[in-house]
Amino acid sequence: MQGVDLSRRGFLQSVGAGAIGGAAVALCPSSSDAETTDSVTGLTEHVLVYRGSINVGIVRDGGRCLLIDCGDGSVAGALGGLGVASVDQILFTHHHRDQACGAYRFTDRGVKLGVPAGERDWFEKVSAYWSDPKHRWHIYCFHPHHLMLAEPVRVDMGVKDGDVLSWGPAKIRALATPGHTDGSVSYVVEADGKRIVFSGDVIFDQGQVWDIHSLQKGFAKGGQRIGDYHGFLGAVPELIRSLTRLKEVGADVLVPSHGRVMTKPPEAIDALTRRLDVCYDQYVAISALRHYFPRLFSEFEGRKGHMPFAPTKPAPSCLRHIGTSWVIISRDKAAFVIDCGSANVIRALEQLIEKGELRSVEALWVTHYHDDHVEAIVEFQKVFDCPCITDRSVARVITDPPAWRLPCISPNQARVDRATKDGQSWQWREFKMTAYHLPGQTLYHSGLLIEAEERRMFFIGDSFTPSGIDDYCAQNRVWLGRDVGFDRCIALVEQLEPTHLFNCHVDPSWEFTPAQCRFMRENLARRETLFGQLVAWDHANYATDDSWVRCDPYEQQAQAGGKATFDVVVTNHSAEQRAFACRAVLPRAWMKAAADKANKGARSLDWTESSVPAKKEGKVSVAISIPKEVSSGRYVVPIDVRYGSWTLPQFAEAIVVI
Repeated sequence: MQGVDLSRRGFLQSVGAGAIGGAAVALCPSSSDAETTDSVTGLTEHVLVYRGSINVGIVRDGGRCLLIDCGDGSVAGALGGLGVASVDQILFTHHHRDQACGAYRFTDRGVKLGVPAGERDWFEKVSAYWSDPKHRWHIYCFHPHHLMLAEPVRVDMGVKDGDVLSWGPAKIRALATPGHTDGSVSYVVEADGKRIVFSGDVIFDQGQVWDIHSLQKGFAKGGQRIGDYHGFLGAVPELIRSLTRLKEVGADVLVPSHGRVMTKPPEAIDALTRRLDVCYDQYVAISALRHYFPRLFSEFEGRKGHMPFAPTKPAPSCLRHIGTSWVIISRDKAAFVIDCGSANVIRALEQLIEKGELRSVEALWVTHYHDDHVEAIVEFQKVFDCPCITDRSVARVITDPPAWRLPCISPNQARVDRATKDGQSWQWREFKMTAYHLPGQTLYHSGLLIEAEERRMFFIGDSFTPSGIDDYCAQNRVWLGRDVGFDRCIALVEQLEPTHLFNCHVDPSWEFTPAQCRFMRENLARRETLFGQLVAWDHANYATDDSWVRCDPYEQQAQAGGKATFDVVVTNHSAEQRAFACRAVLPRAWMKAAADKANKGARSLDWTESSVPAKKEGKVSVAISIPKEVSSGRYVVPIDVRYGSWTLPQFAEAIVVI
């Protein structure tokens, strides 16, 4: 695969490969990827690996072959050079787009597909996923992950654990290895006296995985249960069981979808298991979930290297806590409200006014975009005609929800009257208020410091609890690094020295000591290193931040015969500038309706290139002509990406509603 330095000569010697492992095979000139050159490596006389955007297994029998995964389909251009005239069937390890987006190149020619039985619908019935509002709004579940095929493909068989296929010179056994996805399957191929395992994305390399965000999964323990949203690294126990199964196979060679071919599978697997355990312990040591769900983490109680809880104290009398809202009440009975996620908050405020405990509601501050904090803002603004104020990052999301695909997002479009800058202050009644960007629990989050008398009350949304940081959902874009993410948030707490911290889900307040702040920052610094070692990328944030490549707007409406335009936005988490290129992949229905004259009927648009400075965002603009003959409906437009040395087919997507 591109981006991996694999010495073929040394590899062939180490596994005793035969004469099949010849020179690199150029792609077929008719391929849409003819500008790149990938290679084929022989593992045995009849088993080979095509190293393209992913590693594709090739089991050869004379002029025919069987493939394991197909990636972007460019493997088709390499087969002729191997003397292969036909593909009998393709077996898939899991449903993600980068594994299977090229499948149509083969199904159009009658090639049969076998897919994990538990993920069959994610190949055949993807339209049901893309049209279901639960996968678009109020997203708390990440299984299946949104890296779904954009369009369905025909499936001929579902593959179950233990299924055995005798094909040509090989015996192929399916092994259920969930973790990266719920239904992931590995294939144990026995041929030419060798046992080779094609393991999908269960493992990337010795001690490494392809990404971390795919391991976000709910779990239960000690009588408590959490969903995917709170399940950071929740799939790790399942993944470790799968790794144990792979180890027990006794493979000579382990071939991941992404990453290096491994010739010492037990060492690679043991190294990964150890790192996963260390990384999870580092996460739990300062996790806010220890406060919310103590029984889930009872085994960690009192463990050395874990931060003790901060003591709590009651909230001052000028505050009321209603649902996920805090209400600041002035001496003259005016109310300043923080967040409104439910109509119950509105009713409670009306009752306080009726009782004479309040005379007016004068402002609404929004801590972050999550639906349990913003769902009822539209109704709130109808009942209480007062300014809505929030940080600029939050305002961008809640004023235009269709432009974003994020967890816990509400489709309700709020009005923001004032978008604040970081550090901006103003006076409200007897309270001095200062707004801050607080990119902890989510990148799109704010904090509000309210000062009165001797109190310095810091309203932190969902960023902390007395046990630590609310970093339990990778999809929230929780970044590691100095002066970003929670490190920036804790540094701000150190600077502001608040006497009270207020979480919207926690009744009492608390404060962190300087020692606790140092402890958390040291943990995060260590975690940046540990997680960086765990993953394939040159920084851990690529593996946790599945929105590091995104489309802006994510969703838009357009007319048949018109255009759709959007930016592909790339966050460079690396310490150096990175080159990138992207192109849109047009829906097949558009190509059937009418040839795109501007692109001469090609399904993919031309590549657009740019570069991104270190630790910054960069973007390129994409414009798509929509054929007049296209039917109304909801279309997924995938985006191919090249980033540094990586080739990432259909790595992101935009939604166009005709």
